Amino acid sequence: MTLGLLQEMLLKLVTSLIFTNLSENSKCFKIREAIITRKLQKKSQNPIFSKFHIFLTLNFHRYFNFFYNRKTFCVLNVVRIVGFDGVEIHGATGYLLEQFMKDKVNERTDEYGGTLENRCRFVLEIVEAVVNEIGAERVGIKLSPFSDFEECGDSNPKALGLYMVNALNKYGILYCHMVESICKETNDEKTECLHNLAPMRKAFNGTFMVTGGYERQDGINAIAENRADLVAYGRLFIANPDLPKRFALNAPLNKYNLGTFCTSDPVLGYTDYPFLE
Repeated sequence: MTLGLLQEMLLKLVTSLIFTNLSENSKCFKIREAIITRKLQKKSQNPIFSKFHIFLTLNFHRYFNFFYNRKTFCVLNVVRIVGFDGVEIHGATGYLLEQFMKDKVNERTDEYGGTLENRCRFVLEIVEAVVNEIGAERVGIKLSPFSDFEECGDSNPKALGLYMVNALNKYGILYCHMVESICKETNDEKTECLHNLAPMRKAFNGTFMVTGGYERQDGINAIAENRADLVAYGRLFIANPDLPKRFALNAPLNKYNLGTFCTSDPVLGYTDYPFLE
């Protein structure tokens, strides 16, 4: 087994442990909060309601500190022991951190809900914690303000994206990886995006990376027009393990199979795409 393969396996394991633990416990916490809140909604004028809300907020801080200690321990191991260059914080595509940021799913009424600043507070606390442990030069973040994946949408995604990149400038992180906005696909055909990331690109001080249905020429154009510093490819890389070589030669690409992206099969749709001969 090569060192590179071992590093990849360890990263997948550590990432899975971090986000499974954090997501599951936060989910349980959110369910418990929702049940209590529903029971008390009709008694909102009762002093007990505010007492419960204070209790829930204190519990949230306790959970945050509990997982913060374990998460930063894993982050330190990944960087200092396994030897990875850095960590990308996943704040996109409907995952836990994005659920805090988006007003269509965040129904909290404490300091982590309501206003834009409050909804982004938890994510920025995570950024600060990781930066303090491993250094800003080793930290990136992925965001998708325009995405409504799994109904995780926002009423003003442009304002959300701009607020986040400006807030991130304070920490001096290495890069912001942002998903291109609402590129709908029908029968594998893309339609024109309804928004663009230019304002976020202009506001962010670090390296700005974009992703979201880019083809070869799309990426070339994005760099040439200074709309991004880097372009990330996902689906095309799954189907084309030698994608850089194919791009360099402008060679034909394997067509990806969406139906195999989330299966548990370790080979089908994962390692069975052919290389260039």
